[in-house]
Amino acid sequence: QVQLVESGGGLVQAGGSLRLSCAVSGSIFRINVMGWYRQAPGKQRDLVASISSGGSTNYADAVKGRFTISRDNAKNTVDLQMNSLKSEDTAVYYCRAEVVGRAPYWGQGTQVTVSS
Repeated sequence: QVQLVESGGGLVQAGGSLRLSCAVSGSIFRINVMGWYRQAPGKQRDLVASISSGGSTNYADAVKGRFTISRDNAKNTVDLQMNSLKSEDTAVYYCRAEVVGRAPYWGQGTQVTVSS
């Protein structure tokens, strides 16, 4: 059974930093794209950042220059370093893994709250 487990969320003041981590366990032959999404109350779940197996990255405009995504293919982990956090970054953050031939896998989510 494949599981994605996120960690690192919490409460931080505006301007502060947090690092989210996601570990994928279970039988997966190859993970293509890994990413982080977020969902604020009453809003849809949106892409924050993604990274391919080759290291190509993609960021939402709102986080460019502040967030950095990275992954370790050998360990099947993906991290999101979040700097200069703003109150509008408050949301539940979800890890996602895309695997060939299967529906994407999601983590359970981790709350990030930025106080102004």
